[in-house]
Amino acid sequence: MREIQFREALREAMSEEMRRDSSVFLMGEEVAEYNGAYKVSQGMLDEFGPKRIIDTPIAELGFAGIGVGAAMNGLRPIIEFMTFNFSLVAIDPVISSAAKMLSMSGGQINVPIVFRGPTGNAGQLGAQHSQNFENWYANTPGLKVVVPSNPYDAKGLLKSSIRDNDPVIFMESELMYGDKMDVPAEEYLIPLGKADIKKAGSDVTIVSFGKIMKVALAAAAELEKDNISCEVIDLRTVRPIDYATVVESVKKTNRLVVVEEAWPLSSIATEITYHVQKHAFDYLDAPIQRVNSYDVPLPYAPTLIQAILPNVEKTIKAVKAVMYRD
Repeated sequence: MREIQFREALREAMSEEMRRDSSVFLMGEEVAEYNGAYKVSQGMLDEFGPKRIIDTPIAELGFAGIGVGAAMNGLRPIIEFMTFNFSLVAIDPVISSAAKMLSMSGGQINVPIVFRGPTGNAGQLGAQHSQNFENWYANTPGLKVVVPSNPYDAKGLLKSSIRDNDPVIFMESELMYGDKMDVPAEEYLIPLGKADIKKAGSDVTIVSFGKIMKVALAAAAELEKDNISCEVIDLRTVRPIDYATVVESVKKTNRLVVVEEAWPLSSIATEITYHVQKHAFDYLDAPIQRVNSYDVPLPYAPTLIQAILPNVEKTIKAVKAVMYRD
């Protein structure tokens, strides 16, 4: 086992799949000559050449559409958005073509494509570059939406996403690219749609995904000092959602807190809350608590960013509320 960065885990996943399958290629802004905006594709141009590591103009609509057409014709593109904020320029081919083609063709045309890049807040980037779209894409039948929280999961999930015959939205974070952990050198895959219990516990269930898992786990560690045992679940994919793992955990702990960076309306937290009250209502000993970002565009000032985003303190407060210890 060796310790590598999140960006290196993504690079290994893409490179291994490109060596395995000649139909896989990477396309996006600065992915080739510049080695990727966040150095995720560093060295890949040297190994695979300009026909498989393809720099594009600043034209998300154009290269996303080319990727969808290539996937419909038998290739397996990986389309990198420098940020998913810019994917809004390309949302028509993603939503209206990639997500719907299998259904519209009566099952005759698959679109095996991965759209990947960072999502959410990454510091003082302003309101237009700090948005979360996980729930937007998860609201679209025909797409799968993956949001890994650590390098190990990122590699296994990205390899599975590249091999999947459906279009996959793969969402990362600029704040995680330098994160390190042990990742096996040998090949492994992580199935899409299966949550992972990152920490077992007995008093309350905390559900999260992506970089906010750091908040959830840090809050759980602090709560242990108050003798509150938290079971922390990483969804890993938000379409499909592994409802069963969440429901079974709530049946054990009888309490639930969902922590998510996105705005509260129509969020993944809202969906989890609905599903648990429908399938585990009699097990709940307290109303479910959500910890989301405030329902406003993200400001630029660091103090306001901290006030608006989910954090450890807000999560601890929510847990203590469902424990009736606030």
